[in-house]
Amino acid sequence: MRKLPMQPGVYLHKDKTGKVIYVGKAKLLKNRVSNYFQAPERLNPKTRQLVSHIADFDIIVTETEFEALVLENSMIKKYKPKYNILLKDDKGYPYIRLNMDAPYPAFSVVSKPGHDGARYFGPYPGRVAARRAIDTISEALHLKTCSRVFPRDIGKDRPCLNQHLGRCCAPCTGKVSPEEYHALIGQAVALFEGDAKRLEKELTEKMNEAAEELQFERAALLRDRLRAVQRLGTRQHVVAGAFAELDVAAFVQGQTRACVCVLHYGGGALQDKEYTLFHLTESDPAEVLSSFIKQYYAQRGAVPKTILLSHELEEQEAVAEYLSSIAERRVELAVPQRGERRVLTRLAEKNAREEIERREKQSERRHKSLELLQNVTGMAALPLRLEAYDISNFAGQDTVGSMVVFTEGQPKKSDYRKFRIACAANGQDDYASMREMLTRRVQRYVDGDEKFTPLPGAFLIDGGLGHVRVCKEVLDSFGLTTPCFGMVKDDHHRTRALVAPDGREFGISATPALFALIGRIQEEVHRFAIEYNRKLGGKKVRGSTLDKIEGIGDKRRAELLRHFGSIENIRQASEQELTRVLPRNAAQAVYDFFHKED
Repeated sequence: MRKLPMQPGVYLHKDKTGKVIYVGKAKLLKNRVSNYFQAPERLNPKTRQLVSHIADFDIIVTETEFEALVLENSMIKKYKPKYNILLKDDKGYPYIRLNMDAPYPAFSVVSKPGHDGARYFGPYPGRVAARRAIDTISEALHLKTCSRVFPRDIGKDRPCLNQHLGRCCAPCTGKVSPEEYHALIGQAVALFEGDAKRLEKELTEKMNEAAEELQFERAALLRDRLRAVQRLGTRQHVVAGAFAELDVAAFVQGQTRACVCVLHYGGGALQDKEYTLFHLTESDPAEVLSSFIKQYYAQRGAVPKTILLSHELEEQEAVAEYLSSIAERRVELAVPQRGERRVLTRLAEKNAREEIERREKQSERRHKSLELLQNVTGMAALPLRLEAYDISNFAGQDTVGSMVVFTEGQPKKSDYRKFRIACAANGQDDYASMREMLTRRVQRYVDGDEKFTPLPGAFLIDGGLGHVRVCKEVLDSFGLTTPCFGMVKDDHHRTRALVAPDGREFGISATPALFALIGRIQEEVHRFAIEYNRKLGGKKVRGSTLDKIEGIGDKRRAELLRHFGSIENIRQASEQELTRVLPRNAAQAVYDFFHKED
């Protein structure tokens, strides 16, 4: 410790395997690192837990505290240390792109803005929100939502249903000039920028002018458009200008978890709310909020001019400098103590507290469902981790297995696993396929594979007594005593009971919470298996004869093969038989294709 420099830098704590478990930044490395290695009673529980796993550490010296802060963020992204606050890497903040140079501009959703002369609006909380904003404005202004490119595709096909429903101005007919369409796009831009009042005024003036000139049809069209724009005022949070002028971030610690809530304000009004929950206890609010702010805005890309905080940050000036470098302008960080700004941070704290309470109540309900499962089946321990398994095949081929994981009643998708079944090459045998999948899964655990560790509190098998007995045989062969149950369905394909290997059935339909939990697990494992199965089947038939038929895509191709089993059976099917699987026009296309081919 004595040889550590009194300079700014980054330190990396490692466990006995050499894995980085914590990354930190320091103004003075010697003082900060030394703080970890003092009497345990002087450390908070979280730090004691961290220190108990430190076997070694590295340091990286920097010239300035700002450089250390940037490097810390980079190292956290690189190593994803267990004891750092980590935000999901897959959390996207997409933008809406508009190429104004096109004759008939179209909106699209992109991951980030480019330097290509196009207009960009955003960021939005996710692709669903961005797409909803496009659909909402397109419906109000009767813009096209199809993938056709104009003027290239004008007159190639009949207008779609949107024109007949009055939802599209139908540039595909050739009756809407590029100039007229650009005028509509200009109105859409005004809405995306949050300037609905100016657009309302403009439409009102044009409507009155049309009425004075006795152009009643045009006046009625403008009236309808004006009403649609006015209705959007009640949904301003969906479509209003996305670059927030002010953000408010608050940290609140609950009994079992903590929450950071961010409120986005634009145009003087609350536009949106985002929150992130953490499993934290005894954490320093300033440390959590600082880590969150740096990662959050680095992912989001867009940084407002001002960010109000519920807690003072230890390195607040350095964080402000870092955010300013992202925004390419000055960013203010402030911790208001009174006045209207303090009211805003209190509101963010209230929202964070409500999210914690809501999640804790949900967690309590899920925990009770697991207790019911334990009591009904007589398991010795509470099954906090459940694994479910299912077998699926594509037209009798490409047999696959799926494994889904639920921890504390919630799906843990990072632990889901897929299996391609080798034994199925000799013919379809669900029992043999299940045996192969479970044997491979348990063997990976026995071999020490971290991706298959730990074992669950119980195995849940999609099937009846025969399937669960296969599971019991596999577990016995490894000397394991983990409970296993089959998920049995009724005549309406709903999970009605669990069955043990010895034939005992445990009814669950009379217990709503348990019925919902097991039903959800069974639906999820089935969905995951079918999804993987279709993916493999789609790859296999891609490039086949069916690819040559216009209007037959991946979905319809899969439906045909699943129903008829082979290309030859499809060829021999009558038009009436094909209409049982496909819409009439698609069935006609398939029948004509093979008839002409013959």
